[in-house]
Amino acid sequence: MKATWEKIEKNLGVLEVEVEAERVAAALDKAFQKVVKKINVPGFRKGKVPRSIFEARFGVESLYQDAIDILLPEVYTEAVDQTEIFPVDRPEVDVEQFAKGQPFKFKAKVTVKPEVKLGEYKGIEVPAANIEVSEEELNEELTRMQERHAELVVIDEEAAQNGDTVVIDFDGSVDGVPFEGGKAERYSLELGSNTFIPGFEDQVVGLATGDFKDVTVTFPETYHAEELAGKEAVFKVKVHEIKRKQLPELDDEFAKDVSEFDTLDEYKADLKKQLESRKEKEGSAERERILVDQVGENAEVEIPQAMIDSEVENMVRDFDNRLRAQGMNLDMFLGFSGQTVEDLREQMKNDAEKRVRNNLVLEQIAKAEKIEATEEEINKELQDMADAYKRTPEEIRNILAANGSLGGLKEEVLLRKTIEFLTENAKEVPAEQFAKKTEKSEEAEKPAKKSTKKAAKADDSAAEEQNEE
Repeated sequence: MKATWEKIEKNLGVLEVEVEAERVAAALDKAFQKVVKKINVPGFRKGKVPRSIFEARFGVESLYQDAIDILLPEVYTEAVDQTEIFPVDRPEVDVEQFAKGQPFKFKAKVTVKPEVKLGEYKGIEVPAANIEVSEEELNEELTRMQERHAELVVIDEEAAQNGDTVVIDFDGSVDGVPFEGGKAERYSLELGSNTFIPGFEDQVVGLATGDFKDVTVTFPETYHAEELAGKEAVFKVKVHEIKRKQLPELDDEFAKDVSEFDTLDEYKADLKKQLESRKEKEGSAERERILVDQVGENAEVEIPQAMIDSEVENMVRDFDNRLRAQGMNLDMFLGFSGQTVEDLREQMKNDAEKRVRNNLVLEQIAKAEKIEATEEEINKELQDMADAYKRTPEEIRNILAANGSLGGLKEEVLLRKTIEFLTENAKEVPAEQFAKKTEKSEEAEKPAKKSTKKAAKADDSAAEEQNEE
């Protein structure tokens, strides 16, 4: 087989392939064995028609498409390996020649992984670690712990306010007609949680136990139920009960209830250590994010739309999996939020593009610095996964191999090592100095953006004048 690759523009090129006539004959044989099982010819049992009779009756050309379907994926993969390209999208294939006794010739337009021109990636400034926990931060954490262990106490004399949980009946209608899902009895709703249609909870604030009210709201234009989208609805609401959080006292008894310690002072000391550890991890993650984003911005790369679209789909899948882990799914989320899956994809596009850019740049840095994921490191990763899932490393390896994810594990290890390399070669500066520098950079970008907009408007005006002439 002969294969050549010619780049025609940016990340697009043509893969030209010629396959030997012998392989065409073998593909035709396989196609015949597949087709002959399905045809009926008088005088022959199904699947027993001789090849010569078949070709005389139906023509050898009737086998061509099946033979191409059998042969093309195989030789395309070989051609990709032979020319050492990295496709990132489905190819556009043009079959130029396919006939019995002749070579198979085809061309494929292929979008490939883009080339990356690295910018500065060593000595990138990052804010120095600060794990000091202030008294205010400690008190905020104590308050969160109080709220977590708060009791809901029934309030009889006061009106409902944000943060309260109200037990209500509601009965909704549009133009006087009830709609599905618009009615419930003794429903517990936390005011301020924004779980209901915008405006509903605000109108319940101020009601007292036993109060009735007609709550008027408008469904969002993007509401998942098309028959309700943009419609005004009236809910007849009755308040049965109001419950308010009652925080426990911060004392030794509280410490005993929520921890292994006997005194509040001991508990606070341990809580401070936990906060310091958390700040250290969060600070490390933030410095890595700054590093990766900066080296990504410093590099030059033109990203094919196909790679962005693919990453968006990966993000949607990951989001759905996280929702399922919480007892929801994507359809339920879209219903609650009044969005469509297209809205979600649109929101994810910028992050998807940044992810693709950063991964391409990290991959190029790994090549430039000869960073590799060793077999020992991959085995350690497999062992960690095996321990977590209570399986053997061999079982985990087989599962990943069957899912085509083993290469992804190697890439993950490689990217992590590359980020470690960037961290080791970064330059720490005081957090205040870093913040001021970031603010100056953002301010400097604003006039540039305005100038770009003005230039674009000027170009548009000039184009209009030329069209008029």
